[in-house]
Parts: sequence; C-alpha cells; structure tokens
Amino acid sequence: MEIITIFKHAFMISFFVFVMMLLVDFIDTGSKQRISKIMKGGLWRQYTLASFFGSTPGCLGAFMNVSLYIRGIISFGALVGGMIATSGDEAFVMLTQFPKTALILFVLLFISGIFFAFISDKIINLLKISTCKPCVDTKCEYCESDEIEDNTKYFHTIFYPSNIFINFKALSFTRFLIILLIGIFMALIFQEELGANFWGWKRITFLGLSVCSLYITIVAPEHYLNYHIWDHIIKKHLLRIFLWSFGALFFVQWGMVFLNLETFVHQHMLWVLLISAVMGVLPESGPHLIFVMMYAQGIIPFSVLFTSSFVQDGHGILPMLSYSLKDTLLIKFLNLFFGLITGYTIYLLGF
Repeated sequence: MEIITIFKHAFMISFFVFVMMLLVDFIDTGSKQRISKIMKGGLWRQYTLASFFGSTPGCLGAFMNVSLYIRGIISFGALVGGMIATSGDEAFVMLTQFPKTALILFVLLFISGIFFAFISDKIINLLKISTCKPCVDTKCEYCESDEIEDNTKYFHTIFYPSNIFINFKALSFTRFLIILLIGIFMALIFQEELGANFWGWKRITFLGLSVCSLYITIVAPEHYLNYHIWDHIIKKHLLRIFLWSFGALFFVQWGMVFLNLETFVHQHMLWVLLISAVMGVLPESGPHLIFVMMYAQGIIPFSVLFTSSFVQDGHGILPMLSYSLKDTLLIKFLNLFFGLITGYTIYLLGF
C-alpha cells in the first residue's frame, strides 16, 4: 500500500469520525436536560442506560456516565459497565472498516456492560470497598452557564433553519473553514477519489452524513460552532485521530512487509491478547487503532479485538482522574480483570 493510498484512507476515516462525532454531539446537546430524569430509577435501569450511553460511538457517552456518577445518579457498578461498553473514538473507525462486525461487537459490549455492572456492585458490597461520595453541587459549566438565560429555549432553537441568514451575514473564518473541509470531502467522494469506486450504500451513507454535518455547521450559532465543533471535535480529536489512523495503517502495512507481522502474531496470539488488554488500560484511544487495523487486515481474531475494546475506554475515564484516583484505578482493574477472562473465553471458543 503506497503512502498516498494510506493518506487517503486515513483522511477518509478521520473525516467520517468527525462527521459522526458532530452528529453524536448534536443529539447529546439536545437531550442533556432529560438524562438525569431518565437515569434515576432502579439499578438495572442504571446498568442498562449507562451501558447504552457507553456503547454509543465516541467519548461523549463515557463523559456523560462520569458526570452522572459524580452527581450520585448512577452507582459505581453502572459506571464500570458504561466504561466496558465504551470503545472510544475507534468505534467510528470500526464502523468504516467492518460495520457488521462492529455492530456485533457493540452489542456484545453492551450486554457485557450490563452483566459486569451488576457483578461490580456485588463485589464492591461484598468486599465493603468504599467509593467516593457524590458531588451533588457539581454543575455543567456550559449547560448551566449564566451566559445562557434560558437553557431550554436555547437548546431548542440553535439549529433552526432561520439561523442560516444570520450566520451568513457575518460569516466567520472558522465556519468558512469547516464548510470548506466538508465541501472538499464531498467533492472527493463524487470524483471517486475516496471510498469505493461504485455507488453503493457506503458512498451514499458518506454523502448523507456529510449533508447532515453541513447543515449543522451552517445553522449552528457561533458559540456552538467554536465551543463544540472547533475547540472540542476538531482541535482535540481530529488531528490526533488522523495521525493515529495514518500511523496504525502504516505500522500494519510496514510490519506485514518487513517484519512478517502476520506470522509473529499467529505464533504468539495469547501474548497479543494480553498486550491488547494491557494497552487498553491507558487512558488514550489511539493505541487501540493498531488492533482495529490488524483485525481489518485479518491478522488477529475477533477475541483480541473484543478484549482490547472491552478494557479500553478511550479518554472517557480522564474526567474521573480529577475526581477520584482510587475509583479510577479500581475501574481500570475491574475492566482489565473482566476483559481478560471474557476475551480468553472467546479465544478458547475459536473466535
């Protein structure tokens, strides 16, 4: 695979991640005020919803679960289950590389999250391990900002079509750049420079999602555009995702050509499974891309991909570090322990 081909592949993956993160953020923004009411209930409701939020692509679901845990809305076990179900930003990449397998993986992680959330709470209670107290006064700096006089009205009107005229009267440079980026991607898809060389469901999906992201970019107010899209998605995620995608693709291709990577992995599969779990402990989603790309190339089995996805939670765990180091370490230990057991079992079953 040539460098240019790898570059195109990494660019396509990165842009798809950008579009999906934008859509997830859009949905999350419009539903924030209902989440606390939905989550309050029995433990099994907490387990199910926390795992569901965690299984949504990206880090927003994990961040949401941390916020709910800090507020005392969900239990410690529910947070563990949510982190198990979380695949980080790699979830978007998996959807582009092997969508059917990715969906199966997400379902399995969702079910695992619910089951091990229950087990985690039982272990905590049985061993009488104390966890941190909820911070009931914690508030979201953005959603409850004094700059927004009526939050409910704000969240319901920021994406009105009438905003197009207001935004284009004073077109900001940031909005222009984002529109240009989306336009370039759509043009490359139309010219068959990116993606498949035929009009299938993938190409149509890419274009449809691009149109949705273009609409959001055009109608969003400056605050949302700069705070959510530019500062969070583009500056904090997009470049990192591109570099990791490019690096992972290059590593896999280079390893197969010069290091006989495929033979090495097949001869030391259990070690690879263990390494995938240990790397999942890192509060960073990028290294997991190596295993995603290796699976896409057919080098590793599903059990290794599952183990890596099970243990790692992207950088969704990072907000917990500032709140409770003890709880953070306990979460990662339980995820590693459960992940190794589950992943090894799947490996023994031949997957």
